[in-house]
Amino acid sequence: MQILSSLRIAEIPNKGRGVVTLKKIAKDTVVEHSPVIVMDAAARQLLDQTTLHDYIFVWGNNEDECCMAQGYVSIYNHAVGSNCEYFMNFDDNTMQIKTVRDIAAGEELTINYNGDWDNEEDVWFAVKE
Repeated sequence: MQILSSLRIAEIPNKGRGVVTLKKIAKDTVVEHSPVIVMDAAARQLLDQTTLHDYIFVWGNNEDECCMAQGYVSIYNHAVGSNCEYFMNFDDNTMQIKTVRDIAAGEELTINYNGDWDNEEDVWFAVKE
């Protein structure tokens, strides 16, 4: 597992916990590379009935599994037009978080829960801005 040393978990107004950086980060920087725990479709159905539903990712080529990411991956908040994007590697069961633009010191790092950083589709919860 590799997490950029300037990242911290902090309370974000109206969002709860999130990931922030203490230092400026350049565009196209991998800020995190973390393993995931993969679970089958049956486990996903059970997890969807718990609070963990909000912290798991759909997983696999057929999207019939789910995973719980280690590190900070599950703590990044959602944003349309996020400043980071996540990438899944099904072969080695890892996820990467990479910046899509320069990020200022003190800024929150966000991902788009729909996959692409600029995806404007609704998510399963009301977004607080």
